[in-house]
Amino acid sequence: MSRSALIVWGGWPGHKPQEGAEKVAALLEAEGIEATLADDVAVFEDFERLRQYDLISAQWALGSLTRTQEVNLREAVRAGSGLGAWHGSADSFRSSVVYQYVLGSQFVAEPGGFTPYRVEVDVPGDPIVAGVEAFEFTSELYYLHVDPAVRVLASTTIDAELVPWAAGAKIPVVYTKGFGAGRVFYCSLGHDPADLDHPSVAQFIRRGFAWAARA
Repeated sequence: MSRSALIVWGGWPGHKPQEGAEKVAALLEAEGIEATLADDVAVFEDFERLRQYDLISAQWALGSLTRTQEVNLREAVRAGSGLGAWHGSADSFRSSVVYQYVLGSQFVAEPGGFTPYRVEVDVPGDPIVAGVEAFEFTSELYYLHVDPAVRVLASTTIDAELVPWAAGAKIPVVYTKGFGAGRVFYCSLGHDPADLDHPSVAQFIRRGFAWAARA
């Protein structure tokens, strides 16, 4: 029996959320996970439906959630549905500390905008990042405020020319965390759907989402 995922897309159009959601859905199919796409956060209002999904993802930069929507999402993850997230997911629903608590990070800046940076693998033995060597990537660099409970699997180091006062700081690029009975995965890469064609990024998303999905 295949596992199921719900990918909710929308919000700021600059991330091309529908195209990105469709690409992620295709990656999940390779892992035997059947994805349903939705373009309205109203789907979070039906808790009984929501908790049936093995994996939930919100690619919705900016926007907002009602109290019912954020609580239902939190409780679905707490009950065992996974949360899979990438890039703009850390800039979703800025006013919802409930969502931020579950996800484990919040976008706060993009120093340098689109800039080359190096992605280092911190836990090479973890199956999500296994076999990936450090690589250079040019895209939007996310500066994140991060839950201290996350497990960082890959990161980038802030260059002194970008943020002098934070030079040498390591910013997560890939991390996992637990939330109740659920698993949470996040990858900061993927500003443009074309980024998901990079083999290492595709591996992060494919394996990370599969890990987060309820077994």
